[in-house]
Amino acid sequence: MIRKILPHSIGQGIVAKTATKIPEKQSAIAIEYENSAGHKNMLQLIQLRWLAVFGQLSTILIVMFGFGIQLPLVKMLAVLICLIGFNIASHLRWHERVYVTNGELVFALLIDVFSLTAQLYFGGGTSNPFAFLYLLQVILSAVLLEAWSTWIIVIITSACLAGLSLFSEPLPLPSSETGGLSRLYIAGFIICFMLNAALLVFFITRIGRNLHARDVQLADLHQRAVEEDHIVRMGLLASGAAHELGTPLATLSVILGDWRRMPEFKKNPELLEEISEMETQLQRCKSIVSGILLSAGEARGESALKTTINTFLNDLTKEFILTRYIVSFGFDNQIQEDIPIVFDTALKQMVCNVLDNALEASPDWLSMEARREGDALIFTVVDRGPGFDPAILSRIGEPYQSTKGRPGSGLGLFFVVNVARKLGGHFTASNREDGGAIVQLSLPLSSIML
Repeated sequence: MIRKILPHSIGQGIVAKTATKIPEKQSAIAIEYENSAGHKNMLQLIQLRWLAVFGQLSTILIVMFGFGIQLPLVKMLAVLICLIGFNIASHLRWHERVYVTNGELVFALLIDVFSLTAQLYFGGGTSNPFAFLYLLQVILSAVLLEAWSTWIIVIITSACLAGLSLFSEPLPLPSSETGGLSRLYIAGFIICFMLNAALLVFFITRIGRNLHARDVQLADLHQRAVEEDHIVRMGLLASGAAHELGTPLATLSVILGDWRRMPEFKKNPELLEEISEMETQLQRCKSIVSGILLSAGEARGESALKTTINTFLNDLTKEFILTRYIVSFGFDNQIQEDIPIVFDTALKQMVCNVLDNALEASPDWLSMEARREGDALIFTVVDRGPGFDPAILSRIGEPYQSTKGRPGSGLGLFFVVNVARKLGGHFTASNREDGGAIVQLSLPLSSIML
């Protein structure tokens, strides 16, 4: 009874531990993506601010020297100098730091609002047609900021506009002959509208691309988190099954040893040969169970071994040939420099999974080539089977994508793709023109070199 309860309780502990780690990791990376998108948007605001500086300076000069309207030039230039200084500081800060929070975006937009308010205060307040530029700040905040932050911008811009209607230095605009708005005011209003429209289309399109890229990254993060959780659960299931299989395998080993010593079997060479074959397959089962326990449990780190790349490949292919029924297996090792590496069971299982899939599709012949390209180790496995189904090929590496029709099939390549990704490599599969399939596994040497 104790033996039955103990693995279950341990499994529950591991599930609880991994269930908290995966959401925490997903949340941390999600925040990183959010801040990275915020950094790109901050750079857009810096560019927009440079345009605002150029536009304000041009407008001041045109109004004063083109239309002869007197403005407090020194005060307005002082505001521009402060805005230029802030933008230079922003550029230096965000050139070095790549993550921007929502609060920092709020602060940057408030600086733009206050600088616009100061210029409008010296330029006639609400009688200045460029007062409608407040809408640009409000719309940008709606796109860039969280909802509560956007309402803060709305409240502050509304307060600034209301204050300008009461307090501002007068702007001497000439009245029209009919007593309505002057033509100059109407021209300024039209220019302000066109400026608002052009800037909104240009910058919101670019900001939208940043946000779309962030959403794509978050969707990919979510998919990876789901796959990692799936792998963890498979590892727990495999670990529990391996623990349970240990006892019957040990019992079978004892029984086979007793049979070998029995006189009835000693006198029959055919039975002894069959017992030897059974012991070989039983030993393979024990090795598989041990590998599962090493890969799925905390002992995996202890399974790391120091060796060389050629020794690892030669031992792997030798074991593969001895433990599988195969007519012809070709191994082409093109690695000249025998570099020292560290490998664990997961790396060995990953390569064997690729070979096992090829062997099942093509039991008469398959080949594997190992070569080095720069800092990458490339495995290429070729078979003469029917090849991948197009529907499977388009979704290669996803769990349970298989045409074998057996429960649980399709997990081998899923395991391979995820282990390769964890090591910084990648996995590709395609069909050959003359029949069969070709699978390529690329791993960075830095992930396994000693």
